[in-house]
Amino acid sequence: MTAAFVVTAVGAFYRLSGKHLKHADKFLHVGVAAGLIASILTAMPTGDLQAKMVAEHQPVTFAAMEGLFETETGAGLVMIGQPNMETLTLDNPIVVPNMLSVLTHSRWQAEITGLSSYDRDLWPDNVELLYYAYHLMVGLGTIFIALMGLSAFMWWRGRLDRSRGLLWALMLALPLPYIANIAGWLTAELGRQPWLLYGLMRTQDGYSDNVSAGNVIFTLLGFMGLYALLSMLFFFVLIRLVSKGPEVSLETH
Repeated sequence: MTAAFVVTAVGAFYRLSGKHLKHADKFLHVGVAAGLIASILTAMPTGDLQAKMVAEHQPVTFAAMEGLFETETGAGLVMIGQPNMETLTLDNPIVVPNMLSVLTHSRWQAEITGLSSYDRDLWPDNVELLYYAYHLMVGLGTIFIALMGLSAFMWWRGRLDRSRGLLWALMLALPLPYIANIAGWLTAELGRQPWLLYGLMRTQDGYSDNVSAGNVIFTLLGFMGLYALLSMLFFFVLIRLVSKGPEVSLETH
């Protein structure tokens, strides 16, 4: 899905700038087709299956991801809301009634256990960040399906290359899949806390007496520096390749 958005964004850039128009249309058509298929498959069945596995094997994590503090029969799906850890409620929620129970157990009145039913020591360390990371990932995934679906419709109507507003949206959407991937990674890592081995070993019990805090910081800074350097090289090479444009055809050699 990320690759499809990159290809589509480059095609949209060429179309908007009036350069490499033949290649631009190929980039747009291949990117939109692959992006629509990939974004749908990311949500269903893969994302749906992942969520059901979390609900089955990590129910505390699942409740925190969904912002469900109290056990509910016919639990609603929260679209928007802010977790309030003092009152253990969601502020300003927008909820689709019964939908969480339907998506999780395929039953309107299925019971889903809330966070308050579990010992506080079993809760993820940062419920708020976990909740926001998960909803950011899901929200962006929904936007991806809508954007690629609209683009596919405009392509079918023969108007994609002339829809400047949509081309701008496709071009500016370039970083969003990367953000969604990071949000997904945060969801997985925050969700497994406080466990190193889920249900068996806590993170606080998994440290080594042979590794000092200084070594940990040094290694962390080293990895941060390496990834920062690789990121800068990536953007430099990407910008250079996009600016240069597609290679000339073989017939000219």
